[in-house]
Amino acid sequence: MLTLATTTPGEPEIFASLQGEGPSIGRPSTFVRLSRCNLACRWCDTAYTWRFTGDNRPHVDDLAFERSANRIALPAAEVAARITALGPDRLVITGGEPLLQGAALARMIAALPRSFHVEVETNGTVSPHPALDPLVHQFNVSPKLAHSGNPADLALVPERLAAWAQDHRAFFKFVVASPGDMGEIAALAEAHAISPERLYVMPEGRDPAALVARGRWLAAEALGRGWCYTDRLHIHLYGDTRGT
Repeated sequence: MLTLATTTPGEPEIFASLQGEGPSIGRPSTFVRLSRCNLACRWCDTAYTWRFTGDNRPHVDDLAFERSANRIALPAAEVAARITALGPDRLVITGGEPLLQGAALARMIAALPRSFHVEVETNGTVSPHPALDPLVHQFNVSPKLAHSGNPADLALVPERLAAWAQDHRAFFKFVVASPGDMGEIAALAEAHAISPERLYVMPEGRDPAALVARGRWLAAEALGRGWCYTDRLHIHLYGDTRGT
């Protein structure tokens, strides 16, 4: 079984859209959003995947979500059938933290047509399950910086960052809130030999105005450092909404 987030109670968050971030931005894709996460980012825009009633970890919205209304368990084969029915054969598995459900994900991907290109979005702290790893074409790794509110010993695992940096399938995507974050990124890039062509910086924000304001100076920073820049296309197109 896979535990998925929901768009509405009882309806899994499986949908077709354009990839909004990173190296595949703009590509037609099918998305699956899983529930559960091992981190708690204070600005997370999918807190309904982990901040359930009784979880008091800090979040800017200070909202708690009722667990049964915001998650649903489905057999891997059923999830695969729903994915196939949507059309786009680029699959983006997101969360939450998808790699917490690696074994079930492997069963789901094995049930898909071989034409699917599989991307997994991860916070970079969890190793891919041995059955899942060879089935993934691209990992979008988003290590969480100090401004996320996560303790560094949980969010930045040196051996995992080093392993991702050596994996040609892995692209790094850092969420940036202020100019001070750039030094933290540069230190991580140097420590783990992250190549500039696989390092993306992205403005933090859940509305177009915030993204544009941060994007103006962040784009210049990226250009000066030789890093890649990515926007959040889905926010500009659809707003901060589920299933987009």
